[in-house]
Amino acid sequence: MPERLAEMLLDLWTPLIILWITLPPCIYMAPMNQSQVLMSGSPLEINSLGEEQRILNRSKRGWVWNQMFVLEEFSGPEPILVGRLHTSLDPGSKNVEIMYILKGDGAGTIFQINDVTGDIHAIKRLDREEKAEYTLTAQAVDWETSKPLEPPSEFIIKVQDINDNAPEFLNGPYHATVPEMSILGTSVTNVTATDADDPVYGNSAKLVYSILEGQPYFSIEPETAIIKTALPNMDREAKEEYLVVIQAKDMGGHSGGLSGTTTLTVTLTDVNDNPPKFAQSLYHFSVPEDVVLGTAIGRVKANDQDIGENAQSSYDIIDGDGTALFEITSDAQAQDGIIRLRKPLDFETKKSYTLKVEAANIHIDPRFSSRGPFKDTATVKIVVEDADEPPVFSSPTYLLEVHENAALNSVIGQVTARDPDITSSPIRFSIDRHTDLERQFNINADDGKITLATPLDRELSVWHNITIIATEIRNHSQISRVPVAIKVLDVNDNAPEFASEYEAFLCENGKPGQVIQTVSAMDKDDPKNGHYFLYSLLPEMVNNPNFTIKKNEDNSLSILAKHNGFNRQKQEVYLLPIIISDSGNPPLSSTSTLTIRVCGCSNDGVVQSCNVEAYVLPIGLSMGALIAILACIILLLVIVVLFVTLRRHKNEPLIIKDDEDVRENIIRYDDEGGGEEDTEAFDIATLQNPDGINGFLPRKDIKPDLQFMPRQGLAPVPNGVDVDEFINVRLHEADNDPTAPPYDSIQIYGYEGRGSVAGSLSSLESTTSDSDQNFDYLSDWGPRFKRLGELYSVGESDKET
Repeated sequence: MPERLAEMLLDLWTPLIILWITLPPCIYMAPMNQSQVLMSGSPLEINSLGEEQRILNRSKRGWVWNQMFVLEEFSGPEPILVGRLHTSLDPGSKNVEIMYILKGDGAGTIFQINDVTGDIHAIKRLDREEKAEYTLTAQAVDWETSKPLEPPSEFIIKVQDINDNAPEFLNGPYHATVPEMSILGTSVTNVTATDADDPVYGNSAKLVYSILEGQPYFSIEPETAIIKTALPNMDREAKEEYLVVIQAKDMGGHSGGLSGTTTLTVTLTDVNDNPPKFAQSLYHFSVPEDVVLGTAIGRVKANDQDIGENAQSSYDIIDGDGTALFEITSDAQAQDGIIRLRKPLDFETKKSYTLKVEAANIHIDPRFSSRGPFKDTATVKIVVEDADEPPVFSSPTYLLEVHENAALNSVIGQVTARDPDITSSPIRFSIDRHTDLERQFNINADDGKITLATPLDRELSVWHNITIIATEIRNHSQISRVPVAIKVLDVNDNAPEFASEYEAFLCENGKPGQVIQTVSAMDKDDPKNGHYFLYSLLPEMVNNPNFTIKKNEDNSLSILAKHNGFNRQKQEVYLLPIIISDSGNPPLSSTSTLTIRVCGCSNDGVVQSCNVEAYVLPIGLSMGALIAILACIILLLVIVVLFVTLRRHKNEPLIIKDDEDVRENIIRYDDEGGGEEDTEAFDIATLQNPDGINGFLPRKDIKPDLQFMPRQGLAPVPNGVDVDEFINVRLHEADNDPTAPPYDSIQIYGYEGRGSVAGSLSSLESTTSDSDQNFDYLSDWGPRFKRLGELYSVGESDKET
């Protein structure tokens, strides 16, 4: 403890001793004599007169300095002397008394000057880290007149540093990473500490770094603070994170220096230095034989001590008797292998399988390839469990053929199915009636024989597609379905006939041997070798004197005329029966009749008319021309009728007759219904009193007392008469004529309806005022006046009030 105290005192007094040695020549210089004064290092010019008459040509300060020093953090009992200002002017002169003045940074607050002696003291504790230097101005003035005895001079007071600030790590705590298995001396990171002391003066800011905690794993360079690995091949799987405590000490690390610490967390990053390893060498899985394809039947996992992509492994089936039935895929999230089913299983065929599975790292680091293969293998045994399977048909599809003339209930085919389970169950067969809505087929439930239920017709439908269902008798939920396609085979059951309804036309001026019509036949049947038809005339028509037939190579028939000179006057229509036979076995035939009409043709053989009436028309006048003539005649008649009608309307007078009163033709439409032609839309009877229908309410007409004055003649109007104005004038005259009927009359409508218990609600006949009115009777009028009665009815207390 005494040694520590001695070191602290030595560190404190060392700068003071240095300051004491350097202070006298810098701060204070005694006057040499009154004849020699130095001012800023320049010699003073002396007058050549006598010693009593020497006069200064210029006033200069009697001291020399550039800067003063004061120790920071000094906290003595009295103000510390910083320096002394002194001039070479005679202080003992009776004529001049000198007063020293100090101005500038901290003058009067931090620094104080004795105006007589010129001593400068620091009156406050100074901190170099807050302000390192102060600029002040000193001046000597006359005590009485305050006149400057010399120009002001500027000087600097520097705060001298002491080691009062410890190093600091401003960015701590720190984090760094380094790959595991790194070699010795691998750089991890570097840290930096700062010291607020003066780096120029002494060793107060000279830092030295060291590690307090973290050995023997890491080391640090004392000057640069670079942290390195101190052990080789550190394994992340053994320890992943390290805490290192770093110290920075000033004064070059010597005793008595201040220090600061921080922490560094070093994390080892992973490298692929560990191979995958299966948790067990043998895996057992069981799977039902009826499992759906693609279902996961088990998982295997190879553990890898590495992390991230270094732990990723791919899985493969490299050997075994089930390589074709199973597959394995890698799960990137769980890092395991999933075994799935690729093909159906059959317990009755094979009850177990053995697979050899391999797991290998995907990302290999060649630096660690010498550690061995980064892969591992395991054996997987899969046991197939028996399941109640549905029936299995002998074929996935069936194709049956049946002739369309097959007899009802005849067997057209058979389907077979079996139960693949060891405990075989009997099978029942049925037809899915949704595929056989017309119920054309039946099936034997025991042996699967399909029979015909209704006749078939190939010409209506060639194919029939049905579905057969096989069901286990012991377990009705186990069913299977199979499609059955039934093709209907053709038999010759349709006779040939004309392909369409033919109608032939024969020209009167035709030539012998001319082809009248070419016909073809059709057969609904579909023979294997195609159609071949035979044409012939009826036996009694073989020697037909008018027509003959000719078979063409394209299986068609041409009808030819034997002679010319056909005349529609003699015979307009000829009927020619033709026998058509097919080539079936047995062959079928039918007789079709061709209608041949005799027509009038042009010289080019173009048919013009086939009617007998057209024959009596004038030569050269066709039916189209006759129609055009008739149309023209009808149009002329219509024009004549319109002309006569217009002339008749034109002769009618437009002037109103004298005996007609124009007022009687004015109809007012004040209602909104019925339209312009409905003049009775408003029924006046709705306003009549039904009680007065038989009472004949009399009209009270006012007979005019004045005689009608004849109106003045109207001024002649131009040809363009305004009908609206004419009517308005006549209407005005009629309204103002008191002698013209009807007279002004008063119609009384005193009836206000029947069936209301309220009677009249009119206030015209009321003899009482509102104040005398009693509305209590409103409550007796029924529910419709209930609310009104509540508003107007008052009680006895209200009346008194």
